[in-house]
Amino acid sequence: MGLIAGSIRDAKTGEMVEARVQVLDPAGDAAGPKGALWKVGPGEPFFYSAGEFSVEVSRGYHRVLVERGTEFRPWQTTVHVGKSSVAPLDVSLERWADLPERGWHPGNTHIHYDEKETRPDERLGYDSRVEDLRMTAVSILKRWDLDYATNKYPPGVLNDYTDTHHYVQCGEETRHNAGGSHEIGYGHVMLLNIRNVVAPLSRGLLVDRFDPDYPPLSYACDEAERQGGLVIWCHNGRGMEAPVAAALGKLHAFNLFDPFWHDVEYDIYYQMLNCGIRLPASTGSDWFVSSANRVYSQTGGDFLYERWLHGIKAGNTFITNGPALFTSVCGKEPGETIQCSPGDKLNVHVSWKSHYRVHRAEVVSNGEVVARREFPAGSTGGHLSVAVPVDSDGWVAARLGSGSRDSFNQPLWAHTSPVYVSAGGVRGVHTKTASARFAASIDRSLEWVRRKGKYYSDEQRREVAALFREGQEVYKRLAK
Repeated sequence: MGLIAGSIRDAKTGEMVEARVQVLDPAGDAAGPKGALWKVGPGEPFFYSAGEFSVEVSRGYHRVLVERGTEFRPWQTTVHVGKSSVAPLDVSLERWADLPERGWHPGNTHIHYDEKETRPDERLGYDSRVEDLRMTAVSILKRWDLDYATNKYPPGVLNDYTDTHHYVQCGEETRHNAGGSHEIGYGHVMLLNIRNVVAPLSRGLLVDRFDPDYPPLSYACDEAERQGGLVIWCHNGRGMEAPVAAALGKLHAFNLFDPFWHDVEYDIYYQMLNCGIRLPASTGSDWFVSSANRVYSQTGGDFLYERWLHGIKAGNTFITNGPALFTSVCGKEPGETIQCSPGDKLNVHVSWKSHYRVHRAEVVSNGEVVARREFPAGSTGGHLSVAVPVDSDGWVAARLGSGSRDSFNQPLWAHTSPVYVSAGGVRGVHTKTASARFAASIDRSLEWVRRKGKYYSDEQRREVAALFREGQEVYKRLAK
């Protein structure tokens, strides 16, 4: 047997860094060190390395690929290994972007390790470093009697995994399903930056067939708010309580595409924005780090967790699994509001940079694409400017799409949080249409509460119905 022995360093600092490594033998099979920790999720196989690795291999040509986060260029080589020879590799990882230097710092807001994970401490020690994340949040959850490996961690900062450049915390996913394993009832909500567990973790069938569909998730949002927490609706707005919680101001952000990208999942988010609900975009990878999804928050300088948290709540964010995407509307950044009048035109400027080629850049206003540039051969950077006419209150954002795929076998994408448009309180058709849609959906939810929901008392049933009607009234007023 031969040996491939490598060391991995940051080209700029010279420091040894963690990364994921792929070694493919002449037959195309993956090889790794004995006892290596392997990446979980779709796409290419990789093992984790703390900076040095040594792999016993057969004779012949081997392909070696090394990746770290999304801002470093993947490093690749083909090396020939003799029968008993050692092939040394000095891996130098260069950045194609250094967003932290511009005050943009990435985080993953949604991670769990399942009941089959036997080395959660080791994996958690790697994940934030290998993925080059400044904020990493694992969360506890309850789903029947499954013993999720990340349920061992207490809420709050996890000091054993946190340092100056990596803030690692444990939060909570509070949940409700109406039937079966994946039929969403009230929905799923991430609670981060909390000090104490918010009970119950789950309600209804996620506990057992006799557990009541009570309390509603909005109560958990309220308790997290009292703890100074960050409340994020996840899974792209799935769940009958999502429009209620959003209308009543119980959410700080909205997770899109956790864990994977699907175009249809813009829909609920856009409709909420059309109703005038201010919701920053966020994202995560859900089960393990199974995608490169990350939310970038602007801190104005170095990474400090409190500043990062403030950027999320303020909506100064963009979400991505690779490309960097920025937009401004008449000089206003995402999360800010521009004051104007009907008949005005807004100067929108979008810029992007990417390692992988993107094929489409778009400006979205009130849920509609108002400008698009196509790149049949792909683009790794560019600009798009457009003047957007104003006829009512609304919002403007930018997004990227691509046919290129990363090593998780996911198409490349990015989306900014919105810049909000205030045009004197004039409501457009988009607001009335979206509001009527949510009002009607809450009617269907109320029917479920009245006829199918399980409660310990009529008082609990009336309580949930009253909450849903309160949210519905918001949409009915907007729809008039």
